[in-house]
Amino acid sequence: MRGIRFGFILAIVFSSLTACLRSSDCSREDVFCAGLVTDTLGIEDHGINQDAWAGLQNAKANGSVDQIAYIESVDTRDYEKNVAYFAERGYDVIITSGVGQRDETLRGADLYADVVFVGINQPQKETRPNLIPVTFAEDQMGYIAGVMAVRVTKTGSVAAICETSGIDAMWRTCEGFRAGVNAARADKAVKLAIIYHDSGDSEKLFIDETWGHDTAQDLIKRGTDVIFAAGGVTGQGALRAAIESKIKAIGAERDQAAVLEESNSWVITSVYGDAQAEVENITRLLKGGNISGLSPSRIKFVPFGPKIPENLTQEINGILTKLWNGKIKTFVTTTKP
Repeated sequence: MRGIRFGFILAIVFSSLTACLRSSDCSREDVFCAGLVTDTLGIEDHGINQDAWAGLQNAKANGSVDQIAYIESVDTRDYEKNVAYFAERGYDVIITSGVGQRDETLRGADLYADVVFVGINQPQKETRPNLIPVTFAEDQMGYIAGVMAVRVTKTGSVAAICETSGIDAMWRTCEGFRAGVNAARADKAVKLAIIYHDSGDSEKLFIDETWGHDTAQDLIKRGTDVIFAAGGVTGQGALRAAIESKIKAIGAERDQAAVLEESNSWVITSVYGDAQAEVENITRLLKGGNISGLSPSRIKFVPFGPKIPENLTQEINGILTKLWNGKIKTFVTTTKP
């Protein structure tokens, strides 16, 4: 349920509003509290914010956390004060989501040494004893998308449309797609195209829906019938072109079919980090006072609809497990050569 607005929105669940807001509760040693600060996409982003909150709800239900709450950040300028809100009320764990909060998370860890910070999808160059950065293997996300594309193409032509290769995470994602296509097409002739948005206004590369749409349309006209799209609004432009042309598409970063309200399921799935599982696991370990059992982060995909054979789900789940335990490697380097 929605609570009080102090220039931001505070939502509290599983206990009464007044009980959860009493700072004395979370300040007690026997009460374990965890709060989530979302990025500006909000709690219903069909991605890591929503998943992180679901992870906290599961942690509350299984007894790993006593009290939970979230704050939706309306503006990037809200991040620091939203972190401070939880810290000053005695929360034991503060989870921040999205790479946009990376700096605020690091500063929070410096300011509030008694609080454990968990930064979801936040690679950090610096370490802190009270900071747990959670990152997801972008190359593995692209890899499973590449396998999916090969398995569902009918024309034998697949493509990835990606934001600039100058961003390491984006480069890893789309080169992972290349690796997945190459691995899956060993017994199937498949034409592959990967196109990066490496020219134009650098400030618009992530929000260039027109470029994404037009690039996808050009590929579709030349016979491509499966498109993997990554990179914010730019990627969504490519997905919209696929929907309009009624060809299969694979999204990234969050459940793009839900975001685009795509009811005919041309966006057959999306691949992204499993923030729900990570939050649930980390809070369980923190409640027990030991995070030495922290394992590599998992990735997931949105379940396929009825247009996709069930055996593909089984195959992709098997690949995910092998990627996670290192039995399959993408051989994509950490940064662009």
